[in-house]
Amino acid sequence: MESLSIQLNDLPNEILLIILKKLPNIDVLYSLIGVNKRLDTIVQDSIFTRYLTFMTSCNDLSPIAEPILNQFCAEILPKIRHKILWLDLEPSSMDRILLSTNYPNLCGLALYNLISERARELFSNKSYLIRIFKNQLSSIVIHINKCQESTSSIKDTNIFIFTQIFTMFKNLQYLNFSPFNGSNYHRLTFGVSPPNILSSTLLQLRVVIDSYEDCLYLLDGRFNQLNTIYVTICLSKVPTLSVINNKKKLPNLKCFQLTHRSILSVYNNILIPLLHRMSNLEELDLYFDSFNAEIIDGYNLEENILNYMTKLKKFQFNIRSIIPFNNQVNLPSNNAIQNTFKNFKNSKIISCIDCLPKENQFHCHIYSYPYELIYYNYITNNFRGGLFKHVYKISLVDELPFEHEFFSSNY
Repeated sequence: MESLSIQLNDLPNEILLIILKKLPNIDVLYSLIGVNKRLDTIVQDSIFTRYLTFMTSCNDLSPIAEPILNQFCAEILPKIRHKILWLDLEPSSMDRILLSTNYPNLCGLALYNLISERARELFSNKSYLIRIFKNQLSSIVIHINKCQESTSSIKDTNIFIFTQIFTMFKNLQYLNFSPFNGSNYHRLTFGVSPPNILSSTLLQLRVVIDSYEDCLYLLDGRFNQLNTIYVTICLSKVPTLSVINNKKKLPNLKCFQLTHRSILSVYNNILIPLLHRMSNLEELDLYFDSFNAEIIDGYNLEENILNYMTKLKKFQFNIRSIIPFNNQVNLPSNNAIQNTFKNFKNSKIISCIDCLPKENQFHCHIYSYPYELIYYNYITNNFRGGLFKHVYKISLVDELPFEHEFFSSNY
């Protein structure tokens, strides 16, 4: 019987596309461009050329091998330059790639793992990045991961870069200015004299900031077309109410996500009034721990939030109410808390309560399920179980001892 040998070029286009789409675009182009006319036509399709990532992975951020980079800069990029819409770059190859050819249709640029000083150079007035791309980029991702400056200098640099982006890139629609892998190197704080940044083109913003004052600054109407904002707040500093604008309506805002890394202490007087300005929200995500005298449960969320948002289609949350208590206080049961969500018809809500006498605290934890966060804090022996596909960081509280069954495969 004669043996059969099927070559890559023998496969029909449909099968080839299915196979090649499972590979990184960089590998497809490097391996197959120039092999023959048929493969050239296939791999130069926009599927493989519009979005290029010049890193081993977005988790690793290591540069690609030098021979591959040389081949791209000398031959491949000049050949497909007009088809490239987005580039993911890391510092060691950034300049070579951006200056190897012109990119007439490039509209998105992601710069990863920058040191603070290099980022400042890139966004200075005389930088080639500004000179070449200021009129065409509509999407920018900037991740600063290292610095050699003092804390005050870092803050000044961050504000400088943030201001320059809005000053120079007049067609900006999307900005992701948030740390990579939890880094705090370029969280923003605008201070008592914030820059007068305005934009009538910005639609989406992701940012990590110091405090609620910074959040209210961003949402005072200066980005009047903004429809999506993801905000992470790092500190518990209470805003100075006399110097902030928490009244202007935000009718264009459709999606708002708030993550608070420290204890939230302004739920009633700052956060709720802020949310009331977003009457047209369709998606809302709230992730915080609140230290207050009241428990945030289903009734509270309905009365203070949902009743003001008739267009809301998706509401995800992870909220922990931390209440000081004494032995005379009547505390609700978990069933009582769960019953407050009886009107949340299209959502599965999980609640868990814990009394921690040594800490003099009562914890009421409520969250929408499935759980979307990458962390789960304050796990006790009352943990409700479930499937947590995204979580890679947990913390346990062992004031009440765990039983060995907690760690069994039943969970």
